[in-house]
Amino acid sequence: MSCNLLKFIGLCLLCTSCASGLSQPAPMQASNPIQISGNNQDVVWERIVDTIHNYKFAIAKENKLDGRIETEYKVGANLLEPWHGDSVGFDNRLESTLQSIRRRVFVSVTPIEGGYLLGVEAFKEIEDVTTPTASAPGGATFQQELSLRRDLNLVEERSNPDGWIPLGRDPALEQDILESLQIAFSQ
Repeated sequence: MSCNLLKFIGLCLLCTSCASGLSQPAPMQASNPIQISGNNQDVVWERIVDTIHNYKFAIAKENKLDGRIETEYKVGANLLEPWHGDSVGFDNRLESTLQSIRRRVFVSVTPIEGGYLLGVEAFKEIEDVTTPTASAPGGATFQQELSLRRDLNLVEERSNPDGWIPLGRDPALEQDILESLQIAFSQ
């Protein structure tokens, strides 16, 4: 009985390590920023925007004079959404499946002699849920502990609004976007 249990645990560990990518070699990391060649700013800008759209990010702001592209927040793709590219790797997809995660990307475009420097910063946040949603009171509650007052606005907002906790940068997404940009400009 215990021998079968040990075999089962060993098999589970082996399958878990294969599924999480522990047996794969680490991918080469592109430098951040990368240098690309090009002399037409409009063509370079459109290829960058197309690459960002391939990850299903919506553009919030873009400024060619400052060389800055900023995306809207995007909720992280889970295991059942393989067509969304914002959750890179099995670990990030599993995390986005089990917890609300959102990401935002900033791309900087700096002109240099003979081309451009492209820098990518991806930031990840986790939802701060202080109470379970099912038991939370509605958006409007009445106060009952106050004595009579002449304020006609008795409805108050929730005392603890939901928010997001920053988790820092997402290097896996940054590297994936940089690799996609290198491929887009090598063609």
